[in-house]
Amino acid sequence: MTDQNKKHVTDQKGEKLIPFSKKPTIKKKKKEIPEWLTKATFVSGVIIVFIALILALFPQYIATHDPIAVDGRALLQEPSSEHYFGTDNYGRDVFSRVVWATRIDLQIGIFATIVPLIFGSIIGLIAGYYGGLVDNILMRVIDTLMAFPFVILIIVIITILGQGIRNVYIAIWLVGWMTYARLVRGEILSLKNAEFIQAAKVAGFKDSRILLRHALPNVVSSAVVFAASDVVLCMLLGASMSFLGLGVQPPTPEWGSILNEGRGYIMNAWWITFFPGLFLAVTGVGFSLIGDGLTDFLRTKGK
Repeated sequence: MTDQNKKHVTDQKGEKLIPFSKKPTIKKKKKEIPEWLTKATFVSGVIIVFIALILALFPQYIATHDPIAVDGRALLQEPSSEHYFGTDNYGRDVFSRVVWATRIDLQIGIFATIVPLIFGSIIGLIAGYYGGLVDNILMRVIDTLMAFPFVILIIVIITILGQGIRNVYIAIWLVGWMTYARLVRGEILSLKNAEFIQAAKVAGFKDSRILLRHALPNVVSSAVVFAASDVVLCMLLGASMSFLGLGVQPPTPEWGSILNEGRGYIMNAWWITFFPGLFLAVTGVGFSLIGDGLTDFLRTKGK
């Protein structure tokens, strides 16, 4: 067959048939990684928090000594190959105590944030959606309580309930939910008149379904972003209460209690207070950077 014959194919009647053409190849667009997800600050925050989580989950494999073991022959030793962060006034290894303290401080930061986030979001959702008397009562209660300094309220509650980490949780839970309630209430006030909410009402959906399946997913994102920063505040509160002797009690290692134990030796044994303070500051910065990244995500999503 010649080249001329290859160009056209004829049927039995001699009519030219249009040759089949190849299907055009459609190139799939590569999914671009969101800019906020590749920011150096966000990535740094994730790395810091990841390292802190590793320390909190596996301290028994990372710590080099028993965190509460007393050694009278190793009092106030400087950082060395034997004791990476030195020893305290009881001869206890500061590195091991700081590592084990990571678990307690992260627990305080995370669990003291989750309960107020959930409870406060529900209260704000109900108050903003129904409005009227329910909204007025809840908001007046919140305004009254928020008129008092946050830390003072927590100290008063712990003083009434008694020392200990359990009462630190209770105090933060009783006070921390109010910020989330106000935040979610403000979001739902601007959302409850949206078309999809009105359409759900016309369709006869129950209020519980509208609130949980339609309203909540659209208003909770800002509360979650705030929670990332609130973890830092709860960690600082837990450390502060332990520093004041109201939280975690010795000899249990906790960053605030280690700072309290080392403050009397800050001039001649600086390492006792330096390293727990450094860990507390760096971990707090990590959560703050993640919060900034989530804020950028919301800003991008809203465009």
